Parts: sequence; structure tokens; C-alpha cells
Amino acid sequence: MKVIFAFLICLGWGSTSQADKGKTFHARTSNDRNPRLVLSPASFSWANCGSAKEPAVLKSLSIQPDPISIPGDLKASAAGSSAVILAAPLTVNITVHKEVAGMWVKIPCVEEIGSCVYDDVCQLLDEAIPPGENCPEPLYTYGLPCHCPFKAGEYSLPNTYFYLPPVELPYWMTSGSYKAMGVLTNKKQELACLEIAFSLKSQ
Repeated sequence: MKVIFAFLICLGWGSTSQADKGKTFHARTSNDRNPRLVLSPASFSWANCGSAKEPAVLKSLSIQPDPISIPGDLKASAAGSSAVILAAPLTVNITVHKEVAGMWVKIPCVEEIGSCVYDDVCQLLDEAIPPGENCPEPLYTYGLPCHCPFKAGEYSLPNTYFYLPPVELPYWMTSGSYKAMGVLTNKKQELACLEIAFSLKSQ
């Protein structure tokens, strides 16, 4: 999960938040560091939360079903761009909150999952996909990179189906509503900020 989230931020998708025609999510922008996405039952949301000067931003992101079912099928699409090359060292600071009894509770970093700082995203990607191997599908089909550095330019992933296999989730990563914020930096220079609100349904 940490690799997927880090990779999503690394791609630096987009410029202006957009909602898809199926209204599967709502998007809004914010310039502060307090996650303020309005999360309703079965409502996926996302927002760029960095300043207008940040080079890597998300343009569109759609995930279905809502809530996300684990295990189960997932349909996702995304698009975006980066105005600069994203090269090592890349650091991602992720903060995760879960709704508990009507309150948002910060999830600690447990076994490198939760509100954690990943100092070397490029190394994480190399561990997940050994250098020299082809990028996994559907990245390979659509010509999307899976290793640093990421070239400046536009990136897009059309509607693609994935299967989320059964996994043993941490006790806090069970059915419920979540908010996550990720900040991507290079040598303390902020490159991107992304907020996501989602619901999980684990079986």
C-alpha cells in the first residue's frame, strides 16, 4: 500500500481538479495543511493541497467502487503532469486519519504503514519492481514509468481494472472512512501535496 500511494504522488498528476461524469468523486482545492475534504458515506474525494507554484499536481482521479472492497475488483483512472524532473532523493510524508465515533483520529506509523515518512521513494519503487524488469501492467501498456527519475511532462492512465487480493490488514486499516495527505519533497523543497478521502470495506 505504501508503495502504491508513494507512486501515485510521484507521477505528479494534473493541474486543475475535475470530477468525472459519473460523479463517483468530488474534488476541491485547498492551500492549507489541514485536510478538509467533505467525506459523506460512500464518497471518494481528492484535492491538490499545495501552492500554485508547486510543479507536480493531480488533474483527475477516479476510483470505483465506493467504498473500496478488499478483496475485490477496482476500476481506476488518473491524469496529471510535472513541470520538472522528479529525481532522487524523493521523500513522502503521509498523514492518515480514520473516522472513529464521529471524530478524525490520526493513525500512527505502524510497521511502515499509516502516518509515516518515507525518506527514499525511489528505493521503495526499486524494491517493489527490480530495475531492469519491465514495468508491470497496466503501466507497461500505457508507457508509464515505474522508476526514478520521472521525466517532466504529462501522464495519464485510462480506466483500468485491478483485482485487490485478500490481504491481512493492520487492525486500524479495516472497514471505515479515512483521510490521507501526502507531501512530496526533494531536499526539503516541496514538489506536490495531495489529499484523498476514501472508504474501505474489508471482508
